[in-house]
Amino acid sequence: MAMPALFAGDALLPSGWARDVLLEWNDDGLLTRVQAGAQAGAAPHAPGPVLPGMANVHSHAFQRAMAGLAEFRGHPTDDFWTWREEMYRLVARLEPEDIEAIGCQVYIEMLKQGYTCVGEFHYVHNDREGRRYDDPAELANAVVSAASASGIALTLLPVLYAHGGFGHKPLAGGQKRFGGDPAFIVGLLEELASWHMPSPLLRLGVAPHSVRAVDALILTELIEAANGIDATMPVHMHVSEQRGEVAQCLETHGTTPFAWISDLVAVDERWCLIHATHLTRAERERAAAARACVGLCPTTEANLGDGVFDFADWYARGAPWGIGGDSHVSVSPFEELRALETSQRLALGVRNVAATREQPEVAANLWRGAAAGGGRALGQPIGAIAEGLRADLVVLDRDAADCESLQAASILGLAMFAGNSGRVRNVLVGGRLVIEDGRHPDEQEAREAYRLSLRRLRAAP
Repeated sequence: MAMPALFAGDALLPSGWARDVLLEWNDDGLLTRVQAGAQAGAAPHAPGPVLPGMANVHSHAFQRAMAGLAEFRGHPTDDFWTWREEMYRLVARLEPEDIEAIGCQVYIEMLKQGYTCVGEFHYVHNDREGRRYDDPAELANAVVSAASASGIALTLLPVLYAHGGFGHKPLAGGQKRFGGDPAFIVGLLEELASWHMPSPLLRLGVAPHSVRAVDALILTELIEAANGIDATMPVHMHVSEQRGEVAQCLETHGTTPFAWISDLVAVDERWCLIHATHLTRAERERAAAARACVGLCPTTEANLGDGVFDFADWYARGAPWGIGGDSHVSVSPFEELRALETSQRLALGVRNVAATREQPEVAANLWRGAAAGGGRALGQPIGAIAEGLRADLVVLDRDAADCESLQAASILGLAMFAGNSGRVRNVLVGGRLVIEDGRHPDEQEAREAYRLSLRRLRAAP
């Protein structure tokens, strides 16, 4: 349902919390008026504090179908690499209708928790035998259809995955579904653009998967091609996710993943370094100077035992960052931000890391930082409640019993750091109400399609 305006008793603006904020937007869903201390006029009243919509910078939507199902010890040193084998078993069974059904379900779940935009790191391109579909964009179009059906904004990042490991190791097993080269990715982008662009809620980017999946020639060819298509195109890449990957890169190339990438291509503000867990201090300094964003996925990184990014150092630099759901063991930005902050507290032995004397509100700092950095990383006009940006808005539920008598800042703190109940009442994407009173209009239909997909996938031998 489209709306032209909203009156917020409390709204989290770039400058902090403001009272009595009148929000208006145009037919394109872009904010044309953000006025504090205003009168409501005919605008409907928000039933709670209003936040800028959150960006999910890193999603593998299909992995929602295995979330929570790899929690059995299979090896004395279970880690990312053993988890990956379980993921490949799922990949081997997926059909296009599964990609769309799972995607629509998880995107609705995201919207209900306050994400309004998602970066889909899309690497399942080929059929179950590893061959091209008659339409090479078959599965990419399924992702676009899922996002469109849910109402979430999408930055689609077709992934270039050429090798099965360092040393040009050939793709094997489930990896064959990922295979491609720069020409394939360019063709995919051209087809997607011809079918779907221009679109107010869709942006295209590229994603060289990782240093183990591309070589120097392929990486440089892809970035050069992307620059030729759109010099502002987002570029996302897994970087220094696991210690084992860093060690293999040192052994193969004589340098770290970030150094290898930076020596080949210009890493700049278009780049989102996914995970970046094991960047050295010098590398963090170099990445921050380049204004690259880091895409942190705290619940997945914890689930896989990857390690803890030195967020305190990055935050102190004022460098851009965003959050991602990755494998979707969580679909909540509140949980991601809580995990990010509490991991730093455990590592450093102090509380309230994402705060300063001048900006003491941890929850507000985390939400604003992730929204702003994430919007930029996805190349979407979101990230703050400000004129000229899209009217992506999240309304918290002030009527919850434990919110009684609390100010807006405390309601957000409660939502982020206390309990697991849903705190989001309404969500707007581009001024369109997609979640009302905690519900999506198509959630039952999407849930049934998801259930049927899981039934088939889990019945497969």
